[in-house]
Amino acid sequence: MIHAKAPLSATLAALAAIGEETRLRLCALLGEAELAVSELVAILGQSQPRVSRHLKLLLEAGLVERHREGAWAFFHLSTQGAGAALARTVLASVDANDPRLAADRVRLDEVRSARAARAEKYFAAQAPVWSETRRLHAPEAEVEAAIVKAADHHFSRLLDIGCGAGRMLELLAPRAETAVGVDLSPAMLGVARAQIEQAGLRNIQLRQGDIYALPVEAGAFDLAVVHQVLHYLDTPARALREAARALAPHGRLIVVDFAPHQNEILRERHEHRRLGFSRREVEDYLVGAGLEPLAHRDLAPESAGAEKLTVSLWLAKKTA
Repeated sequence: MIHAKAPLSATLAALAAIGEETRLRLCALLGEAELAVSELVAILGQSQPRVSRHLKLLLEAGLVERHREGAWAFFHLSTQGAGAALARTVLASVDANDPRLAADRVRLDEVRSARAARAEKYFAAQAPVWSETRRLHAPEAEVEAAIVKAADHHFSRLLDIGCGAGRMLELLAPRAETAVGVDLSPAMLGVARAQIEQAGLRNIQLRQGDIYALPVEAGAFDLAVVHQVLHYLDTPARALREAARALAPHGRLIVVDFAPHQNEILRERHEHRRLGFSRREVEDYLVGAGLEPLAHRDLAPESAGAEKLTVSLWLAKKTA
């Protein structure tokens, strides 16, 4: 990979920013995980104003990046640009067993454990709801195998739209250089963050955002996934147009949702706006978004019944 070159003045500013103990420790932590200011305060044992001041200097130097989730802001080490390359070069030269860095990692593990406990509590509360839906359609393993097969081409930047608890990121991000998950719910992003950390994945960023106005640059991704999201939306076509905007030329989109069904319980209990989609309906949405449909597959439930659900998968490519 070719790293961007920076002017001398920018390089000196970045070196000055990272060349201080607390800021170097911050960079080391943010290279391990996305963290909020309150979490960094707990790990470093410093005041919130002091930590915020150090973060501001690192942001200005291009060494870290920030994104908001409601009232919270999360920080991570920059992934692109000269600042990212410089930070990782400096961190690679530091002894990871230094007592200060080792102590920071111990406290980072405590933060991760707290996140995992919150995620477990959330899963326990939601498990009956998810189980009720899952028992109606094809086994998850079969659906995930179909998704992996649909993604069987080279991709370096992955976008998971409506990422929820992060399962698609766990499934596909190991094959990407970088991945971004977007969801409107801070609670779900908290669950996803804990799940991703437990999986040991460090190439993923999570962002809070509207599916109709994704907080990502246009043309930045060569694979996007919209998994079990469209049935919650008033205007699915608009969401797919926004997904297409995020794709690079010839980038691919995987859409997974339910085929048409009559299970009104999902609308009454689980806020489904749409009771599935026909193959033609979604393909029309894809064409309208400037995408070329490539493949379609239906995954039937293991047993028959009026309440059972067929899972449909569409694969499309951006035409230009």
